[in-house]
Amino acid sequence: MKLLPRSLLWRTFLLVALLMVLSVAAWFAIFRAYEREPRARQIAQTLVSVANLTRAALISARPEARRELLRDLSDREGIRIYPADAADRVEPLPDRAFLRRMEELVKEQLGPSTRLTLEREGERALFVNFRIDDSAEGDYWLALPRERLDRVFPLSWLGWGVAALLISLAGAWFIVFRITRPLKALQQAARKVGAGETAPRLDESGPTELATVAHAFNQMSADLAQIDQDRALILAGISHDLRTPLTRLRMGIEMSADEGLREGMTADVEEMDKTIGQFLDFARSEGGETPLEVDVAGMMDELATQYRRRGFKIEFAAPVTLPSAPTFATALPVRPQALRRAISNLIDNALRYAGRESPVVLSLEAAAAEFSIEVRDHGPGIPPEDVERMKRPFARLEAARTNAAGAGLGLAIVDRIARSHNGHLELLPRQGGGLIARLVLRRPEPPAAVRDRHTQPAA
Repeated sequence: MKLLPRSLLWRTFLLVALLMVLSVAAWFAIFRAYEREPRARQIAQTLVSVANLTRAALISARPEARRELLRDLSDREGIRIYPADAADRVEPLPDRAFLRRMEELVKEQLGPSTRLTLEREGERALFVNFRIDDSAEGDYWLALPRERLDRVFPLSWLGWGVAALLISLAGAWFIVFRITRPLKALQQAARKVGAGETAPRLDESGPTELATVAHAFNQMSADLAQIDQDRALILAGISHDLRTPLTRLRMGIEMSADEGLREGMTADVEEMDKTIGQFLDFARSEGGETPLEVDVAGMMDELATQYRRRGFKIEFAAPVTLPSAPTFATALPVRPQALRRAISNLIDNALRYAGRESPVVLSLEAAAAEFSIEVRDHGPGIPPEDVERMKRPFARLEAARTNAAGAGLGLAIVDRIARSHNGHLELLPRQGGGLIARLVLRRPEPPAAVRDRHTQPAA
C-alpha cells in the first residue's frame, strides 16, 4: 500500500497505536458487558419500587386527595399516572439485551402480565403497567422520564481516556524511536561502506541486541579497512618491483637496432605499465581524498586540450544548464584526482575501441540535484544486456571489441568513483552507432537540508 509509511519507526508506531486503540475498545466492550446486569437490576428495582409506592399511596389516600397526589408526583418526581385501556397504542419494547433483561426482572416482582414500553400514544417515556386492584378499572400506566433509563457518560471520563491514550502513544513512540535510531545510524554507515568510504564507528551502548549488531558492524568495517590497506600495500610493492625491471627493459629496447622490433616492444612495455597503473587505481581508496571545490568544466577542458596535444580528436562542448536547474555552477565539491582519473579512463576507453582517428565528444550538463559528464564515441558500443557485466572488474566484451587491451578495470574504476560521489555510471547506445558513457554525480545537500530530511517521517 502506498499510504503505508516505509520507515520502521512509523510502521511500528502505527502498529502499536492500533493495538492500543483496539485494546481500549475491547476493555470498553468488556465494561459494557459487565455493567449491563447491575444497571438493569438497578433500573428494574426503581420501577418496581415506584410502582409499589404509587399503588400504596393511591390505595391509602382519600379519593378526593388522589388528584392532588398525582399532581405532586408529576411536579416533584416527574412521575405520571395514566389509566390503561385496551385501545392504547403501545410500541413494542426494542430488541436490546439490556431492555430484555430489565423486563424479565420487573416481571419477576410485578407479575408476568406486566408490560413495559418506551412509547405510548406518541409520548416517549419509560412506561410500566401495574394494577391497583383486581378490577378492570384498576389497570394503570406509570411513566418515568427517559433520563432514568439513559446512561450518563461523564465527559471527564472521555478527557482522562484521551489523555491516557496520548501518554501511552508518546511512550510507545519514544520506545520505538530508541530502537530505530541505532538502525538509522547503521543504515547510513552501511551506505558509506557500500560507497567505498570508511564509516564512523557506531555507538555500542544500549540494548544487548543492538549493541551486538553495532559491535559486529564496527568489527566488519575495521576488517574491510584493513583489507583495503593490505591490498593497496601489496599492489604498491608489486608495482615497485615490476616497474624497475620494466624501466631496464625500456632502456634495452631503446638500444636495439631493429626499429620495427623496438616500436613493438616499447608498446608492449607501455601497455604493461598502464595495466599496473590500473591495478593501483582500482585498489586505491577513494575515501582518503578530501573533497574540494573544483571547476569541473575547466578540468574537462584541460583534459581535452592534453589529449589534443597528443594528436587525438577530442571535443569539449560548452556546459548545458537543464530547465530544472535555475543556475549553473561548475565549481563543485568533488575528489579532484579521482574524478580526473574517471574522466581519463572514459576517454581512453572511447579512443581504444573507437579508434585514434574517431572523434570523441565531452559534455557537461547540470540539473538541480545532479550533474552528468558524458563521453560520446563512434565505436561498436555495448549491447544493453552486457552493460552491468562490463562494470565488473576484469570484464571484457571481446565479441564486439576484438582489439581490447588492458586489464579490464577501466569501467570498474569509473563505477567505483561514481559510487564514492553518491552517483552512478550509465552506458547507453548512441544514435547512429557508438557509446555514451555518462557519469552522473549528485550534488551534496546543504547541512540544513540534510537535517530537515532526516527529521521528516518516511513515506
